[in-house]
Amino acid sequence: MGVKEDYIFWKLADYFISDHGYRMIQLSGDQDELWLEKMEHKSIKAIRLLKYDLDWSNWMQRDIELTAQKAESVRKQLGKREMPLLNIYVSAYLPVDDYEFRITAPFMPENGKASVQTLIIESGEPESLSAIEAIFETPLSHPSGNFTEMDADALKHAALSKAVKTAKKEKEMFNYGKPFFTYIFIFIQVAVFLFLEAMGGSTDTSTLIKYGAKFNPLILEGEWWRFLTPIVLHIGLLHLLMNTLALYYLGSAVERVYGKLRFLFIYLAAGFGGTLASFIFSPTLSAGASGAIFGCFGALLYFGFIYPSLFFRTMGFNILVVLGINLAFGFTIPGIDNAGHIGGLIGGFLATGIVHFPKKKRASLQFLFLAVSVCLTAGLLKYGFNEPGRLLNEQTAMVMAQEHINAEEYEKARLMLADFINEGNASPEVYFLLSYTEIKVGQLEEAKEHLLHVVKEEPSFHEAHYNLALIYLEEENSEKARHHAQKAADLKPDQEEYQKLLNQIK
Repeated sequence: MGVKEDYIFWKLADYFISDHGYRMIQLSGDQDELWLEKMEHKSIKAIRLLKYDLDWSNWMQRDIELTAQKAESVRKQLGKREMPLLNIYVSAYLPVDDYEFRITAPFMPENGKASVQTLIIESGEPESLSAIEAIFETPLSHPSGNFTEMDADALKHAALSKAVKTAKKEKEMFNYGKPFFTYIFIFIQVAVFLFLEAMGGSTDTSTLIKYGAKFNPLILEGEWWRFLTPIVLHIGLLHLLMNTLALYYLGSAVERVYGKLRFLFIYLAAGFGGTLASFIFSPTLSAGASGAIFGCFGALLYFGFIYPSLFFRTMGFNILVVLGINLAFGFTIPGIDNAGHIGGLIGGFLATGIVHFPKKKRASLQFLFLAVSVCLTAGLLKYGFNEPGRLLNEQTAMVMAQEHINAEEYEKARLMLADFINEGNASPEVYFLLSYTEIKVGQLEEAKEHLLHVVKEEPSFHEAHYNLALIYLEEENSEKARHHAQKAADLKPDQEEYQKLLNQIK
């Protein structure tokens, strides 16, 4: 190949890289073949430049087919629906036989979605470059013929320098900061776990409630700090190990891209978003860093939203697969608070949109993300505090009532259970616990009415029969007292207390 072909080859390379923002993805060892890509381009997502003296068109056809196969492989790797590729030959001569019919229409392989549009740039005919100008709609200076090998080398240097600079700039995006708060949060959650174990156990409901787990009744009573404290609490060793491992990898990646302070904001905002979503859509007690960790997924998805090509060329496919698997587990395995996961994911995405990237500003977009975040948070909080009955389930109500009972706050427990029963569909266990609190505050008539409801709904509820016997005995109704004491003793013959009461009544 001559100087003229070298000059045109690198002239085109510099045109695509400098003027149109294409990125170099492969350069052959002899530097006669160059692959470029720009996935955000609407019609030409990849370009292949080949410097070669064409002879027969059948060779060119085989080469086009191989090029299409490579393009199809790239398409699948990046998960694209289509892959339009511009295939350019820089040659001193045209093929000696008929070749036009081979390049009139783009070539597409069978069962593939990559298409190859081919152009031949004849070095002795500068006007052949006009076909490229027509595609990209920007002028390309035609070589005058007065150039030397130094001119070709200068173009080569310019094109490669620009490509290397772009690659270096992209690499720097993944190394803006070093993990710091990631390790701080890992240390905190391990330390808190050990503290919980020492104070009663990380799986003990009372201990979790006491030290900050998400518990809707207490949030409704004004303990707003529970929107954040669950981030560092974990229920059991396996829960801690899984979230610590996830935080180590995902947190490090996010902190490297966005820096320390942005990561801190994203992580806490995502944790808050996860707890808020769990507060609204999951009435059960919950804790864990999962919402904040899913916020790290949201931060990486925002990266893909702003830089889709770089995202899919680097980590995008793996991130989407892992995220999909985790969400699928959340929907299929009982006991997982998927509302918290999704809330954290959305919260992390929105928080990242507010802070954007280091040393970069997009004021209108950042303001939009801020406005959406504020409106969404305010709307969910308003809904939650205006509809408190919907944020409780039977288990939560009974756990909270039991906590009040343990603290001898019987009136608080009674009011909570009474409010829950007024919502409807309460089980006999709830009525029984309510009757217990009523007995404690001296409302025996109400307790008797609720205990009768219990034994009607569940005749084998021996504790209810026993308490009814005590109430009737207090009312000096020995016949009914004996009846229910006998029922309790028959249902639970090994309970000495039941037999003792029966003998007393007899």
